[in-house]
Amino acid sequence: MTYQPFEIDGAARPSRWLVTCDHATNTVPPFVNGGDLGLPPGEMDRHIAYDPGAAGVARALALALDGPAILTNFSRLVIDPNRGEDDPTLVMKLYDGTIIPANRRAGPEDRERRLNRCYRPYHTALAELAARRTDTIIVSVHSFTRQLRGRPPRPWHIGILHAADTRLARPLVARLRDEPGLCVGVNEPYGGHLPGDAIARHAIAHERPNVLLELRNDLIGTAEAQAAWAARLAPLLTEAAETAGL
Repeated sequence: MTYQPFEIDGAARPSRWLVTCDHATNTVPPFVNGGDLGLPPGEMDRHIAYDPGAAGVARALALALDGPAILTNFSRLVIDPNRGEDDPTLVMKLYDGTIIPANRRAGPEDRERRLNRCYRPYHTALAELAARRTDTIIVSVHSFTRQLRGRPPRPWHIGILHAADTRLARPLVARLRDEPGLCVGVNEPYGGHLPGDAIARHAIAHERPNVLLELRNDLIGTAEAQAAWAARLAPLLTEAAETAGL
């Protein structure tokens, strides 16, 4: 079976919503060091290799919003699609205390191969989906680990990331903060966006409304939890868009 670097779920769904999942899987394609980055399974199952639970949320959220979802089929350790092509962390050699053996010696040819066979096809497909309507809203779904090695626990249940365009993020944060018992971070656990990342390329550069959701991965560890979060978020996103007049 031919390797496919991305998957589109619900391509024919008609709504303006487009859900993306940049770190959907921990797949290592066969052309990358024979399909093995040199890490044990326990490390590949960690947040360093992908965003656990994010794919399930993204699929369910797109279905609830009646729009398509696009998901990567390669580990962020192969190449990170949420980085610009000139970003020094595009191919990580060390992440959260773990050395990535197959990346230590990855040179320009390896990098170009991964760009051409994983990164660029994903971004081309994402660009085509985003352009299918003139009023597209992009929702990017990610997850984060509760605690990095040697760091204090993170208190947030969900983080809302945004750059200068706060049209959707601001009313969404307000609505989420009305939810009982929910700890909401703004540009937490990470700050805003990076130049050339997926939102910068496909939303900000085209003035498309957008928001990036960061869910704590211990809260979305099962299919039931992923579906529940999607069911919770879909109406809040719709309300936030209406409040913003989008």
